[in-house]
Amino acid sequence: MLDIKPIFNAIRRSKIGAVLLLLQIALTMAIVSNAAFMINDHVSYLREDTGFPEKEIFSLSVMTFGTDRSLSQQAELDETMIRSLPGVIDASLVQAVPLSGGGSTSSVRLKPSPEKSKSISVPYYYMDEHGLNTFGIKLLKGRNFRPEEVIVGNDFTGNGPNTIIVSQAFAEALFSDGGALGETVYLKNRPLEIIGIVGTMKSPWPNGMRDKTTAIVPFMDVQNYQHILVRTDKTERANIMANIEQNMLDVYDKRVIINVDGLDKTKENYDATDVLMMRMLIVLVVILLLVTALGIFGLTQFNISKRTKQIGTRRALGARKSAIVRYFLVENTMVCIAGLVIGGLVAVVLGDVMMKSYSISSLEPEFILGTAVFIFVMSLLAVIVPAMRAANISPSIATRSI
Repeated sequence: MLDIKPIFNAIRRSKIGAVLLLLQIALTMAIVSNAAFMINDHVSYLREDTGFPEKEIFSLSVMTFGTDRSLSQQAELDETMIRSLPGVIDASLVQAVPLSGGGSTSSVRLKPSPEKSKSISVPYYYMDEHGLNTFGIKLLKGRNFRPEEVIVGNDFTGNGPNTIIVSQAFAEALFSDGGALGETVYLKNRPLEIIGIVGTMKSPWPNGMRDKTTAIVPFMDVQNYQHILVRTDKTERANIMANIEQNMLDVYDKRVIINVDGLDKTKENYDATDVLMMRMLIVLVVILLLVTALGIFGLTQFNISKRTKQIGTRRALGARKSAIVRYFLVENTMVCIAGLVIGGLVAVVLGDVMMKSYSISSLEPEFILGTAVFIFVMSLLAVIVPAMRAANISPSIATRSI
């Protein structure tokens, strides 16, 4: 404790170097704590369960240019053919491929009037009674669609469906007690009875605001351009994907088959931006920490070169090597703690700005504390080598350097 006052006076005499290092530590603290939080957020998202057996599912898109067949009848023939293939578990038309970044969203309400009703934004899938099995999702409550409940057409509000299956997150978001089974909700002003509740079922936007409040509607809006989802035995998927185009063209050749992709690949493509962002943040964190460590190392070396005579004098007066090392460790600690305190405050402000600007979660205190501990330990490691070199300066060499 007796070293603190002379160390503080020494820092005051070398203000510029100490202030620059303090600001560098503060900046590193603010940026690294927020970057670490964002990296953790990205990692958590990438590890989230989507609800789908991604390695068993693939999708394909069909562009039909022939006009000599009914699209709805052809769709049924396609589904029947695909389901008959060895290794196929199930297949279904779907208007939006899960985890792909493209789909449909609508407001769902408890009452017909939007002014008098609680509502949420819901990403939804149009599928038939094979949809759940194709998705590989189990019912938690209720039942699946019956074939007669599936409506084929293009007029949702006029001759549309009467039932809906929702996710557990949907039920909890719209109903305070989560008791959604048997209740009626309104989608596009059409009343739909909730007949089933499933667990996790990610939307086409897996990192969106409403990524889990999803629903399946028994409606087949058959168009010239449509998607088919196929679930297979995991070991057979690659072979089925390789032959699916020819299988489809053998049934009807006046069309084009494109975008044959596994669901895991679809998600990988969707997540590419997040992965790139995470890698860039990791590189930024590493660079900032290295620059800060080098700054501490360099400043300590500079201070030692300026105080060679002082160090030699202290050694001549009987100062132990450990006292010299402790001197520089305490000096570094004082500057580092000041920088970490300022950086922590800046980190909170920066986190709040990012939360409001980009709709991300608020910075959690443990990331500030963890970053502070890491930077503090790093600073001690950065200063220990030059401090030990200073401790090895002999009194005679210090005297000759005057």
